[in-house]
Amino acid sequence: MFTQFLDDTLVRALVSEAVSAPSMHNAQPWRFGYVRHSRTFTLSADLERTMPQADPTTRALHLGCGAALLNLRVAAAHVGHRTSTTLLPDPRRPELLATVRLDAPHEPADESLPGLHPAIRARHSSRYPLSERPIPESTRAALVEAAAREGAELAFLTAVHRANVLDLIEHAEGYNRMDDARDAEQRHWTRDSAAGTSDDGVPDYAFGPRKRGGAAPARDFAGRGTVPGRARADFEAHPQMASLSTSGDGPADWLRAGQALERVLLLATQEGLAGSLAAQALEWPELRWILRDPVSGTGHVQMILRLGYGPAGPRTPRRPVDEVLTITP
Repeated sequence: MFTQFLDDTLVRALVSEAVSAPSMHNAQPWRFGYVRHSRTFTLSADLERTMPQADPTTRALHLGCGAALLNLRVAAAHVGHRTSTTLLPDPRRPELLATVRLDAPHEPADESLPGLHPAIRARHSSRYPLSERPIPESTRAALVEAAAREGAELAFLTAVHRANVLDLIEHAEGYNRMDDARDAEQRHWTRDSAAGTSDDGVPDYAFGPRKRGGAAPARDFAGRGTVPGRARADFEAHPQMASLSTSGDGPADWLRAGQALERVLLLATQEGLAGSLAAQALEWPELRWILRDPVSGTGHVQMILRLGYGPAGPRTPRRPVDEVLTITP
């Protein structure tokens, strides 16, 4: 039997877990609310943190918020609360992305969520070279199942499809460097750690080494600039990559994809895998549709993942919980 009100300290702790989620350029484009009397969290888009150049439709913003939503569900399950989630509950308020009610009567429990909890704080994007040691088929199958539980499809790329995807990502990286507005937008979300600390953005210590060789995709957050003393390294010649797709391509699909993405990343972390996201080609509409599987040709690709065994990336900063959370009676 749960008490009528949730202690505010626990509410803040749950949101602290939620905001450990990845988001494009670590912009953290979310706001949370908690209504005590109804035991309900709200998740809203922070539209002051959009990226008009790289993400004009806010698709990536929705993915990041969906990842935070999955973390909230995992954190709540870890402390014994069942959750009932409603996506886009009010058509008149598109910025209100989801509500999460705690301990809804007769809501079935997702027994696999609590076990993912330790991975929330351990998951970090790795922009380092990874081993080409094969990911076991059993692990691949578990990751595919994790995505399916959230209404998305994860598919590991075949050699032919991977070559095509890598080519598209390389083209997108080149387009980004040549586009003044996109380059400026990316620089807006990168941070010089020598100049002081920040609560958002990608700090230069998380850029990883500059790619010297290899085929693995690695977004270079230095852009046209340089980072003094930054190492160079050879990346994988045959990276292990997967695409995450949904049958539809609207805001609700993007939120489902974000939850599926984070569920996959948490399970991958739990299985000892490191990884990073390769979204460059997804940011160019004329390239995104070509990312689809050449055999099936179905679905809407929402993210490209690179996974493997190797070093985890460093922790990146997060905004204070009190900056993103409002508690009301």
